[in-house]
Amino acid sequence: MYETTYHRAATVDEAAALLSKHPEAKCLAGGHTLLPVMKQRLAGPSDVIDIAKIKDLIGIEVTSDALIIKAATTYYDITQSAEAKKAIPAIVHLTEVLGDPAVRYRGTIGGSLANNDPAADYPAAVLALNATVKTNKRSIAAADFFQGLFTTALEDGEIIMAVSFPIPAKAGYAKMRHPASRFAMTGVFVAQMKDGEIRVAATGAAQDGVMRVPAIEAALKPNWSAGALDSVSISADGLMGDIHGSAAYRANLIKVMAQRAVDAAG
Repeated sequence: MYETTYHRAATVDEAAALLSKHPEAKCLAGGHTLLPVMKQRLAGPSDVIDIAKIKDLIGIEVTSDALIIKAATTYYDITQSAEAKKAIPAIVHLTEVLGDPAVRYRGTIGGSLANNDPAADYPAAVLALNATVKTNKRSIAAADFFQGLFTTALEDGEIIMAVSFPIPAKAGYAKMRHPASRFAMTGVFVAQMKDGEIRVAATGAAQDGVMRVPAIEAALKPNWSAGALDSVSISADGLMGDIHGSAAYRANLIKVMAQRAVDAAG
C-alpha cells in the first residue's frame, strides 16, 4: 500500500472539509472496495477519510411511499431490518445474496453506489426502482447517477448521504453468482410500480454497467408473469463477454434471471 494519512470524521461537514482540503483524498466506509485496490497499488489516496461512524449516515427509515437507507448503513443491518423487509422485501433479498458474511458485516450501500462496479447488485435495484441518491449537495435521479464503468455523477467533495427507494407494488431480484467472488455474472431486478409502470434493470451484463431492459419491460406490462418472457429475445449487442461467459450467454441469463425475479416477486 502507498503511504496515506488516516482521518476519522465525526460529521458530514468535517468529512467534506477534509475532502476539500485534500483533493487526492478518498472516503472509507466498509472498505471492501478501497482497501483492496490500495493493497494492489491501483489507488494511492493522499488521505483516507473514515465516514463509517458518522451518525447522520447510519440508519433506515420508512415513509408512506419510500424506503430510505442511509449511506453508511451496513448490508448486515439492512438484512436485519424488519422495516426494510416489510417495505421492499426484494431489497433485503438482494442484500442477503450479496457477497459473503464478511462483506455483509462491513460493506455499505453508499460505498457500493459510489464505486459503481459493473457487477455490483445495488445499482440494479436503484435503477429499477427509480431511486434517488441524496448527497450533501443535491438529489440525483437514478437515470442520471450511473454514467458508465466505475463512473457516477458524483462531483469532487460530494458525499452520498442516503438512497430513497420508492415502494413498489411488486419487486423481485435474481442473479447468477460468480462462484468465487459472488458478484453478479448477471443479476436482474424487476419492479411493478404503484402507478403500473414496469421497470427492469440488469447488472453484470452490459459493458457500460447497469442497464434498463426495455424488451422485458414491454413484455411484462400487459402480463406480469414469467411465462410472458418465454418468447422474448435479448440482443447480445453491448453485453460483456469474458472467460466466465460470452455476450450471448449473458443475454440469455438476463431473460432467465428476469423470469426468476418475476416469480420471486409474485
